[in-house]
Amino acid sequence: MNRSVRAFAALALAAAATFGPRPVQAQASTSTPPGSQPFVVIVNSANPVESITRDQLSKLFLKKTVRWQTGRDAMPVDLAGRTEVRISFSQFVHHKSVVSVNSYWQQQIFAGKDVPPPAMRSERDVVEFVRNTPDAVGYVSSSAELGRNIKIVSVQN
Repeated sequence: MNRSVRAFAALALAAAATFGPRPVQAQASTSTPPGSQPFVVIVNSANPVESITRDQLSKLFLKKTVRWQTGRDAMPVDLAGRTEVRISFSQFVHHKSVVSVNSYWQQQIFAGKDVPPPAMRSERDVVEFVRNTPDAVGYVSSSAELGRNIKIVSVQN
């Protein structure tokens, strides 16, 4: 790696450390029993998927897998920020903090490999995106109003 690339990478990492998200104490453990998570995984009702393993879900959100079992392109959508729901999802699904997931995406971007899923500002935005995107997958709090054309997917360990 030449000097200017190293200097740019060091500057970018320093800026991310300075202006990036601050660590937040976790609200849930990674050993949360199924069914007691403060979030639900949702897909468009046209999606035939009824259940997914935690590992498969993590791979979809980290874009290590880009297609559903049906062969169609998956469209994961995240929640922005560090809400309790996103913290719980990151810990339960990825076994990582939100900060660690953000760091993963910074590395992917700097390496020119990929960009993170779009991050919506609210649960309502996530639901609307999933409702209007047949191959989308998202997560919202278990108390979120889902409405029509949305299906909850079971997450298996």
